[in-house]
Amino acid sequence: MSILREGIGEILTEFELLLEKATDFHGETCPGIVMGTRMTIAGLRELGMDPHTKTHDLIVYAEVDRCAVDAIQAITGVTLGRRSLKLMNYGIFAATFIDTGSGKAVRVSFLPPWPDQIQGMMEFGKTVRNAPEEEIFRIQEVSVTIPPEEKPGFPTRKNRCVRCGEQIMDGKEEILDQAPVCKKCAHGPYYGTV
Repeated sequence: MSILREGIGEILTEFELLLEKATDFHGETCPGIVMGTRMTIAGLRELGMDPHTKTHDLIVYAEVDRCAVDAIQAITGVTLGRRSLKLMNYGIFAATFIDTGSGKAVRVSFLPPWPDQIQGMMEFGKTVRNAPEEEIFRIQEVSVTIPPEEKPGFPTRKNRCVRCGEQIMDGKEEILDQAPVCKKCAHGPYYGTV
């Protein structure tokens, strides 16, 4: 599908238009942005969703915290703050696209070419951009059960940590000695104080 960009007279493919949107959001076109754009196009196509139409029925579980997720976010509009983007950081270039209206879910995972076939990031980016979809992605229908406390909307419940006094939302507390404790007090914080 080609799209005429108004006012310029330039014809862009759907991929080029979505890649441009992802690049604008991310700040540059890198292999991860190309990959994320292609992943998003594949995931939305499998769900029967239009990448140019924002929907509130979409939740995406991203399995990596890399550039590809910026493309997913830019194209679909899912965000961590609206709880429509979930990060399950497995370190894998994969994402599961879920239509909450129908319950259908599809996982798109990257199958990289063998390292000795690719020389450098520029060639890698070209390979990801031009390779047939079936050569670089595994697309599989999956099932995902989204717990009520993980769904978009207001917090399902709030609690207070008995150790630090900070508020814990959406069932993220742990119960120690029969009292609610936040994960940072239970396991130690990721930060140190100065």
